[in-house]
Amino acid sequence: MKNKIQDYLLELDHPESNKKFISVKNIKSIEIEDKKITLLIELNFPFKSQESLYEDIIKDGLKNITNLDINIKWTVKILTRQVQKGVNSIKGIKNVIAVASGKGGVGKSSTAANLALALSLEGANVGMLDADIYGPSQPKMLGMAQKPSSKDGKSMDPLIAHNIQMMSIGLLVDQETPMVWRGPMVTSTLEQLLNETNWDSLDYLIIDLPPGTGDIQLTLAQKIPVTGAIIVTTPQDIALLDARRGLKMFEKVNIPILGIVENMSTHICSNCGHEEHIFGKDGGKEMCENYNTELLGSLPLDINIREDLDAGKPTVINNPNSDISFLYRTIARKAALKIAEISEDHTSKFPNIVIQQS
Repeated sequence: MKNKIQDYLLELDHPESNKKFISVKNIKSIEIEDKKITLLIELNFPFKSQESLYEDIIKDGLKNITNLDINIKWTVKILTRQVQKGVNSIKGIKNVIAVASGKGGVGKSSTAANLALALSLEGANVGMLDADIYGPSQPKMLGMAQKPSSKDGKSMDPLIAHNIQMMSIGLLVDQETPMVWRGPMVTSTLEQLLNETNWDSLDYLIIDLPPGTGDIQLTLAQKIPVTGAIIVTTPQDIALLDARRGLKMFEKVNIPILGIVENMSTHICSNCGHEEHIFGKDGGKEMCENYNTELLGSLPLDINIREDLDAGKPTVINNPNSDISFLYRTIARKAALKIAEISEDHTSKFPNIVIQQS
């Protein structure tokens, strides 16, 4: 009986990816006693909103194998995944997700903020690093204005915004102060913000990158352990042209592309409900087909997204049961699933070898 149950679990397709999502390692135990089956399953991605769905899928299928009562216990263990060779891990951070765009104005920062919060609501411990030194927007979007504190004068504690940890240059300077800095100072500041913040046991750190493929992106690729990147674009041809450049940049530095998010996919009139593809149609889908990557999701151009961000309460928090929040959480889960497919990083388990002369 146990073998039949295990074989069934191993053949299950994830309802959102059509890929197998339970491995032998995920099945911690199968106990049969007192006419009851108890399964202990540990998954490597957050799925809080999907627990009931997963249980229904498993129980419905097991009806063909057994008529015993089935009890399922779930646990989550996010693992550290492999990154670029020669880049050291960062204390307190398991996985880094870069959210990028080839050009400005496509809603990258709003997408990054809502995705970070969506991952948190799904059960992960999440942080946000605003890497747009010239135009930091995360403090406004997440409703944070106070300066971070420091216990030792050398490092900073991240601020907590809607249950996620966050850090931004916007928290350290006046909002109206322009950052008139050259490239080396900008990249040095990014490294300081990342390495001198006391991140606390993060499963995922979201890095909101500035648009383009300049100094900060190069520093990220060379010195920061990035698990994977998400490219945000609109369906518009010009935006897609720049998004392709961003995608190719990550490919050249061996950072996996987790997928594409097509923002402002459609506009729905708030008065009459008419839906219109004002920036073009299926541009993100065609880009994914051309570059063999996944379309994580398409988001509408909706006034509520803008209003919620301006108020410092992104839609995922302000209206968690809305259709838009559902889309963000779906995209977040798909990205986490892609990360779970990357090979585990075992470097921290290797012993340090020290050669001494006797």
